Amino acid sequence: MVTVADRPRLDAPPPDRVARLRAFLYRHRLFVGALALAFLLRVVTMLGYGPAQWFNDSYEYVSGAVNPDRPSALRPNGYSFLLLLLRPLHSFGLVAFVQHLMGLGVAVLIYSLLRVRFRLPGWGATLAALPVLFDAYQIQLEHLVMSDAMFMLLVVGVITLVLWHRRMSWRLGAVIGLLLALTALTRSIGLPILVLVVIYLMVKRTAWKTIVAMVVACALPVTGYMAWFASAHGNFAMTNSDGAILYMRTALFADCRKMKIDPREELELALLCISAPPGQRGFSGQKYLWWAQNGQRFHAFGVGSTFTPETNKTAGAFAQRAILSQPLDYLSLVAGDFFRAFHWGRPRFPDFNTYRQYEFLPETKVLPAWSSYRGSTDTDAQKYDPGLRTAPIQGKIRVIGTDVTDPWAGFLQVYQRIVRLPGIVLGVLLLIGLAGVAVRWRKLGGPVLLPWLASFGLILAPAATAEFDYRYLLPAVPLACLAAAISLRHGFSGPATAAPAAVTPGDVATGDITSGAVTSGDATGDPAEGDPATTGPVMIGPAVPPAVASGSDATAPITPGPANPGPATPGPATPGPVTPSSGTASAPTTGSAG
Repeated sequence: MVTVADRPRLDAPPPDRVARLRAFLYRHRLFVGALALAFLLRVVTMLGYGPAQWFNDSYEYVSGAVNPDRPSALRPNGYSFLLLLLRPLHSFGLVAFVQHLMGLGVAVLIYSLLRVRFRLPGWGATLAALPVLFDAYQIQLEHLVMSDAMFMLLVVGVITLVLWHRRMSWRLGAVIGLLLALTALTRSIGLPILVLVVIYLMVKRTAWKTIVAMVVACALPVTGYMAWFASAHGNFAMTNSDGAILYMRTALFADCRKMKIDPREELELALLCISAPPGQRGFSGQKYLWWAQNGQRFHAFGVGSTFTPETNKTAGAFAQRAILSQPLDYLSLVAGDFFRAFHWGRPRFPDFNTYRQYEFLPETKVLPAWSSYRGSTDTDAQKYDPGLRTAPIQGKIRVIGTDVTDPWAGFLQVYQRIVRLPGIVLGVLLLIGLAGVAVRWRKLGGPVLLPWLASFGLILAPAATAEFDYRYLLPAVPLACLAAAISLRHGFSGPATAAPAAVTPGDVATGDITSGAVTSGDATGDPAEGDPATTGPVMIGPAVPPAVASGSDATAPITPGPANPGPATPGPATPGPVTPSSGTASAPTTGSAG
């Protein structure tokens, strides 16, 4: 009996592509499931709090996007550039959606780096990404019209690129430099990260051409921005706020008697002296920068003069004098704010209003009508998104920035009380990473050093230069998770006993890692990165399953093999571990690590 086969569907994907996708999803099922659930949580957030949520700093960013001809004197305009790119779509809901994708992108980077570069098991790499995926305060921060989600993605992207490659070309160095420039233009603390990356690459003995390319690629956009800033404000800088913010840091302890300020010779510094004794100034310096009616001293220089070059320079000089005159008071204050990050609870700080802006509240957000560069903050928001709702409130038409919709909002309010990363857990992650650095002391910390230093620095820098704020902690979390995961993957037993596991042909056949990308690790158990110029691509997903390669039914279900499969046998002899140079059986070799 002769049968006629059905004509193949022209729109059907190739069988091997379907099989690869199914095998990929199965192999990474834990992370894919977590990622899908985290995406649903962010959809619930958009349904419950539309179109976005707002912080006091949000309005300055929106003003920068609505009036892109002038850089802000207070903070870099990098995030305003992102808002400007999205402005043609006229939707703060879209802005929030993009930022939620950025948060999920951070989790993907963490998982990919740990799985491919450091060969963690799927459950381990997924565990390291959980705080970014599910922390309620992370989700809420992504939903704010704020720069933090963008900054976090850029920082983690830079660290991922640096750790992924052992030998970096100058072109890759230039790409990393451009990302560092975007990081610095998003938040000025990005420039110190450049220093950390340069030091790390020098420790790794990276080619000088790569380092120079990175520094130049970072310097050019930053220098161009500073020239633009000078054309608008008269001084070659990124902001006119660093001195004023450092003054806020020292306002709680600065004692003009100890600083020996003579009002007759240093009148400008004397105008910034605070008459209240240090013990009666409260626990936050915010009021001495922002609140003219409650302690702020900058009004003595004239209305609207807080962020001018002259006032900023004077405030910076005052703060430096205070630090040099009272170093122990300064260090005590910095230490207090640094360790505030590691509480089990979430104490209210720096004030009630700021604390509430990080919460999912059962309240509609009415945008304030503060003055802005050209108009007011509420009209700037309406120019950006004409779809914002208005309502009569106390005889005035006000702009509504956030509508609260149940049951989604009610669910998030309960979720936020339960699902968060306690500060003490962040402290434990940092300690694990520090232990990983310590056991690699002969290699100056190995690959653990960079994410650990970046995480530590992101927590310390605000405490040293501004003031503790909960949103400053969140970009440090994924880096602390990376450092801890790398440390735990390769143990703390030291270089004498921690050797890397051999990679078998079975690993290549099942898609854990490509044969061309495998290099031996060093004596500390840290695998060496493959050189992309010579080793070919690194794949997270599996290669074509044997069934498909042999022409069998591609629609057959894929079932996992045994937990510890034996090595593949391409020939009569049983091969040993595969080396990247030849693919033949040989003993594992020891090379240098990243």
